[in-house]
Amino acid sequence: MGIVTTQTETTRPSGETLGDLLRLWRTRRRYSQLALSSETGISTRHISFVETGRARPSSEMILRLASALDVPPRDQNRMLLSGGFAPAFPERPLAHEDLEAARTAVREVLVAHEPYPALAVDRLWNVVDANAGVAALTALASPTLLEPPVNALRLTLHPDGLAPYLVNLPQWRESVLSSLRRGAEARGDAEMFALHDELAAYERPGGPVERGADGGHVFVPMVVRVGDDVLTFLSIISTFGTPLDVTVEELAIETFVPADDATRRWLATHVRRTAPDPS
Repeated sequence: MGIVTTQTETTRPSGETLGDLLRLWRTRRRYSQLALSSETGISTRHISFVETGRARPSSEMILRLASALDVPPRDQNRMLLSGGFAPAFPERPLAHEDLEAARTAVREVLVAHEPYPALAVDRLWNVVDANAGVAALTALASPTLLEPPVNALRLTLHPDGLAPYLVNLPQWRESVLSSLRRGAEARGDAEMFALHDELAAYERPGGPVERGADGGHVFVPMVVRVGDDVLTFLSIISTFGTPLDVTVEELAIETFVPADDATRRWLATHVRRTAPDPS
């Protein structure tokens, strides 16, 4: 599955000024102009002039301010475009030849994790790759939810997805929504907020939200009933450490580790591992 195409225009986005974006991210990160000045070495007067449009900073200064505010690469590009500069971070589809190393690394991690489930997702949790362990669980869901683009969170919480099979659905739902909301707030991402609102609007399951149940108060497990078997997983999310591409920066790998021997035995029996690449 591909990810959004590259934006290469250097014209300012309609109705969006650099000053507005800088003020937005400074407020979002709870930085005063004085604190940002101390962090970057840029005077408060100059920061104020940038925010009001009285000064036009260089691309280097925009990136220095954005880096201090921990602005994601996608939004650093927006700031540069608003300032009249070309984006600093390319945004190529995952299938692009320049991302072959990233693609290969992801595939190797997914296959190496078999028979345990693992999948790679973009920032909106659209699945870009998955291993055979995931297929063994998604077989429980309605085929309509498995039509591309497959959204991992929608697949998990939708009434026609895995939701009816999640033994601890109230607890897992709360964990997923809280994590998604934190991610949306950190990125200031309207699409992530929209996905959160969609998932939150699904019929709320009954039962109390018991934190730490079945996880030794260390993690929220995903507990799935498959026929007469109950499978319990711990979820681990990994990202690339030093990405210089928007697509790669937004890519995450979620691996599910069995939390008990019964789950390990079920996966060893029911998951048909991916055949090795002959190349």
